[in-house]
Amino acid sequence: MIDKETLAAWDKRYLWHPFTQMQDWLAEAPVIIACGEGCYLIDVDGNRYIDGVASMWTSVHGHNHPELNTALKTQVDKVAHSTLLGYSNIPAIELAKKLVELTPVGLNKVFYSDNGSTAVEIALKMVYQYWQHRGEPQRKLFVHFDKAYHGDTIGAMSVGGIDSFHATFDSLLFKGLRVSAPETYRSRHTNDSVIKTQWLNAVENVLSTHSGQIAGIILEPLIQGAGGMLLSPRGFLKELSALAKQWKTLLIVDEVMTGFGRTGKMWACEHEAVTPDLLCTAKGLAAGYLPLAATLATDEIYNAFLGEYKDLKTFFHGHTFTGNPLACAVALENIAIFERENLLSRLQPTIEHFKNRLQEFYRLSHVSDVRVCGLAAGIDLMKNPDTHTPYPFEEKVGIRVCKEALTRGALLRPLVNTIVLMPPLQVSISALDALLDIAYASIETVC
Repeated sequence: MIDKETLAAWDKRYLWHPFTQMQDWLAEAPVIIACGEGCYLIDVDGNRYIDGVASMWTSVHGHNHPELNTALKTQVDKVAHSTLLGYSNIPAIELAKKLVELTPVGLNKVFYSDNGSTAVEIALKMVYQYWQHRGEPQRKLFVHFDKAYHGDTIGAMSVGGIDSFHATFDSLLFKGLRVSAPETYRSRHTNDSVIKTQWLNAVENVLSTHSGQIAGIILEPLIQGAGGMLLSPRGFLKELSALAKQWKTLLIVDEVMTGFGRTGKMWACEHEAVTPDLLCTAKGLAAGYLPLAATLATDEIYNAFLGEYKDLKTFFHGHTFTGNPLACAVALENIAIFERENLLSRLQPTIEHFKNRLQEFYRLSHVSDVRVCGLAAGIDLMKNPDTHTPYPFEEKVGIRVCKEALTRGALLRPLVNTIVLMPPLQVSISALDALLDIAYASIETVC
């Protein structure tokens, strides 16, 4: 077995970590995870940590789950991979049927890829090409939102709204129509209906100004993830869907983070009874086991691509590991666990407990806001909430809080100075309480 010091040295010599300032990383001792057990991750020294962010929002049922392990092992004994380019495979077929049954009525076609960014890229390309087939090639623009995050590939960044992530690549991105949030968006004291009206008016203004030019509208339903765990006003999604229909444009919902029970329903769009034209899913789809994503579309969109071979209506897009049998087999078992254990119903008391306990964080003098949607929360830290004075970026307060939490036994992730809490859905009340206690104590200590 390779010792910890060697692993750490190799890490610093050979690895380039995502969203990480490597100069800082090189000066620190890395936490090296060796294994997982339920809601806990265990490092090479045997230290146990509550996985407070579900391993980047993917681990639905926790780590080393026996049924998921069995599904993976069983499929390995059959075939690990077989291309969907010109052929098919059993798990991909079965999962596609299951996803159609599981999603809002009308989303009848499934296109696989391997992560959230690619699921979004596929949706954008489908919408763009759809309008060409419909004889409206002038529809090239996408409406998207401030603080949105849809991934890190070029198309996904083009419809994003986080300047610190995307500004560097501005000259590479295609033109979109970005709708900015109201100035009071983050404040818990703001009337939801006021924000909703402001947002909808801004969207309708864009739609009317560019009438006949807009291909689609894309958003993260109910809650924006990487943008700061920002909640949409109640009813916004429903009325946005109505606007899309009124102006005859297509609606894409990015359920990469919000899907698979994270908001308390299987899909966030179900909270407002919205059926989009396209739905993107990834993260929780394969329960954190393997890369897998899917873009679901309506028959109307799919049918626009049908034609003679010479017509070149084919959707010329694909990935080597599209519909990978191993990932699809795990995803099928993931869904079976939801159904077998009636997980969404069982989850409701946990969500209520989570929401109630989070109110305690307002006792901390440097917590300016707490936002929660299902089993996802963001805790904003501010130097002086009374004067709305933020902590300077360079003070790395969010990072310091997460480092403090690590010493207390929890893995957290900051979005600058917003602390994210997003444990596995199968977290026990006792483990959830421990996670919240650690987060509270860590903020209190650092701030």
